[in-house]
Amino acid sequence: MPSCWTRWLSGTRRMAAETPRMSTTVLPLFPLHSVLFPGGPLSLRIFEPRYVDMVGRCMRESSTFGVVLIRSGKEAGAVLETADIGSSARIVDFTTLPDGLLGITCLGERKFNLVRRWSQDDGLNVGELEYSPPESECRVPEEHRPLQELLRRLLGPLQEVYAGVHPRFEDAGWVGCRLAEILPLTPTARLTLLAVSDPVARLTQLAAWLPR
Repeated sequence: MPSCWTRWLSGTRRMAAETPRMSTTVLPLFPLHSVLFPGGPLSLRIFEPRYVDMVGRCMRESSTFGVVLIRSGKEAGAVLETADIGSSARIVDFTTLPDGLLGITCLGERKFNLVRRWSQDDGLNVGELEYSPPESECRVPEEHRPLQELLRRLLGPLQEVYAGVHPRFEDAGWVGCRLAEILPLTPTARLTLLAVSDPVARLTQLAAWLPR
């Protein structure tokens, strides 16, 4: 008769074999002192060799990179700690800036959870990550229509920044993410909103933070 330990070990192995594992992806990371939301624009000046190489590779392979908030450290230098949630970014345009540096325009794509992060020999941060399920699309509830109108007003002076972003004012997720990146919030507050998986809950949190 097998011992309790043998039966427990056998059962554990069987459960591990039967439980599907979440697939992970490895992406280069661009840690910033800001938060990128899915569907949102991001403009960057590229001057460090590690990021010049990363951008070149992403453009050649039509691949993405991950953006995570820096909790401790510098953008141009060593990053000591980052948030464990972020968004992937896809390069949609590039140009040579007046100072001769490379400028890129990106759009946020998919939210992810960072499993682990490490640094390559060239200083480039790399992360193993799990993509979050897409948020369910839903209309902006009647009680949050004022947020919808607020966003319309705020986007007026930002037409150039959002020129490549298709407007979806009836989509609660789109409205919440755009307000989260436009309103004068702290990076920590933005990260809190990025972590929310329910679009209506994000609008509710935004409404609670806004002055009456």
